[in-house]
Amino acid sequence: MAEKRDYYEVLGVGKDAGEGELKKAFRSLARKYHPDKNPDDSEAEHLFKEVQEAYAVLSNPDQRRQYDMFGHDSPSGSPFGPGGFQGVNINLDDLFSSGFESIFSGIFGGGRTTRGRRGSDVLLRHNISLEQVFNEAEVEISAKLSVACETCNGTGAESREDIETCSTCEGQGRVVQQVRRGPFVQQMVSDCPDCNGKGKTIRNPCSNCRGIGSNKREQKLRINIPPGAEDGLRLRHRGKGEHIVNGQAGDLYIQLEITPHAWFERDGPDLIMALPLGFPEMMLGTKVELPHIDGKTLVIDVPAGAKPGETLLIRGRGMPYRRGRGRGDVTVLLKLHVPEKFDKTMRSTLEDMRPAFGLPSEEIEDVVRREAEDRRN
Repeated sequence: MAEKRDYYEVLGVGKDAGEGELKKAFRSLARKYHPDKNPDDSEAEHLFKEVQEAYAVLSNPDQRRQYDMFGHDSPSGSPFGPGGFQGVNINLDDLFSSGFESIFSGIFGGGRTTRGRRGSDVLLRHNISLEQVFNEAEVEISAKLSVACETCNGTGAESREDIETCSTCEGQGRVVQQVRRGPFVQQMVSDCPDCNGKGKTIRNPCSNCRGIGSNKREQKLRINIPPGAEDGLRLRHRGKGEHIVNGQAGDLYIQLEITPHAWFERDGPDLIMALPLGFPEMMLGTKVELPHIDGKTLVIDVPAGAKPGETLLIRGRGMPYRRGRGRGDVTVLLKLHVPEKFDKTMRSTLEDMRPAFGLPSEEIEDVVRREAEDRRN
């Protein structure tokens, strides 16, 4: 297990850093490593949690004092309980607001602020074509999504009078427990077991949603395909995820999955294709025209004397760049097409061509050596 880094080192501040400097460093690093900006990046996710943990401790005067005295080996144990720090759910937009500190306020039980509850995020996969990516198409999708119950307006109760403040946590949604560890007493904060962190209890659940506060309903969404979008890109729709009682709805992520093209393969903004040609076309040269994803004809000029395995580069006819202007290139790999079957006429023609184009067995070794030297040079 890797040794934990010093919290001041994680935030890039000195040990005399004030509240303002800590806040500025945290916001900058949290935005840099936020999961929304680094999807499917496990290293960024680890750094994001590391920054959160460092700020959670150093922004709390009591915990910072203990950390300065004992480091990570505080005699009272981890301030986050036996499981250690698990990360805090922070929206990217919250990092630009002035109230983001309240996210951490409930971690140490200091105060009566409840932890913000949030529904689960929802992931949908949607297939699109390479042409749609190129043309920045707008597409419509249908899906059954969680929405607030129309009967109870998302409260989960038959009426407003059926909603009561939880007597266990007094509406805070969290409870503080005193845990003794040797000669020390540690405060641990957790969700209220009676209201599951809601702060409210329902005496008479809604007959339509049975107290859940939401129903699934078919919805239509219009999404814009970003120019140059790549396979696996996730588009975020705020508040379209799971709806929960007394909490914020989760987000909906639509993952774009690009269906394979008939002849193009993609490498970022560049397109790659294999072009099968017969022996006469290789020897004499030819011009091939194919329909292209941009709606215009792609013209491929094959020079006389071309060899199988050679590539032709067509500049500026690939995919648009994700950021900035211009397009990538198209790379065409030449392949020799050999028929699977030969009739008598074809065989006779090939025998007549053998003296002019064939390679005697005694010359093969010299040709192999010569071509190997050409590749090395």
